[in-house]
Amino acid sequence: MERLRISLAGTRASVALACSTVHHAHMTDLIFHMCRLDEWETAHASGTYPGSSQDQADGFIHFSTAAQLPESARRHRAGQTGLVLLAVDPDFLGAALKWEPSRRGELFPHLYGGLPVGAVRWSRDLPLGPDGLHILPPLY
Repeated sequence: MERLRISLAGTRASVALACSTVHHAHMTDLIFHMCRLDEWETAHASGTYPGSSQDQADGFIHFSTAAQLPESARRHRAGQTGLVLLAVDPDFLGAALKWEPSRRGELFPHLYGGLPVGAVRWSRDLPLGPDGLHILPPLY
């Protein structure tokens, strides 16, 4: 991972350029969303996934990076059956995708708007292990 140094004496333009570089570094990897299979099937037929009821209540669709996914699954989806994992290409989401601080200040991808089905690279079932946690598939 590259380190980013921003000099406080730097110009506003150099800070903006540095921030866009950090944002772009995140954009090269897939991001992930867990949802119910029936929600995904409905979205697949309509062309857009509007998010879960929790996403809709929060005003954005929650995503995780590959590194964040195991903890997100444990915290928010443990014990839930009938789930699928969506792998999404963030480059298709444009300005509606925001990287915002959440757990421990980590930046998480949040989509403000519906998820176009065309941005989903693949979907896979998320079976439960005997401990009630999901068995994650290979992500790449």
